[in-house]
Amino acid sequence: MSALLRRLSQILAAIGGVTLVAIALTTVASVAGRVLFSSPIQGDVELVQLASAVGLSCFLPYTQWQNGNIIVDFFTARASKRARDRLDAVGSVTLAAVALLVAWRTAVGAMSAWDNEETSMLMSIPIWIPYALMTPGLFLTGLVGLHLGWLRATGTDE
Repeated sequence: MSALLRRLSQILAAIGGVTLVAIALTTVASVAGRVLFSSPIQGDVELVQLASAVGLSCFLPYTQWQNGNIIVDFFTARASKRARDRLDAVGSVTLAAVALLVAWRTAVGAMSAWDNEETSMLMSIPIWIPYALMTPGLFLTGLVGLHLGWLRATGTDE
């Protein structure tokens, strides 16, 4: 299970990286178009906003897997390893609960946006598309959080 979750997290992180490169290229093209031709990409801000949300959701599972989230260990620095592991387990499961809740509501939002044919203002991009693209990353973040919470609570190695 660990190997599968790790690999899926890596794949989504790579997709997130490609998304960020696309965002950067879009921004460069828009700025260059504005400077050179007085014609920026219409709706570039919309594209960047929507793609940023998708890219961010792709990075979350890998960040959780690598313990890359910010923690405040001022009060726990002197605690035993077992106590820190238990607190980390609680943190992982809490993050999992929030991620799964947000994944569920994002999926519901995608279906609602589909039903209502909701689109972005300038480019008329169907809003359900980025919502749907965000859902797998959020769901996988929840699964990774549950898995790591279990490993930490039981003292099991990956």
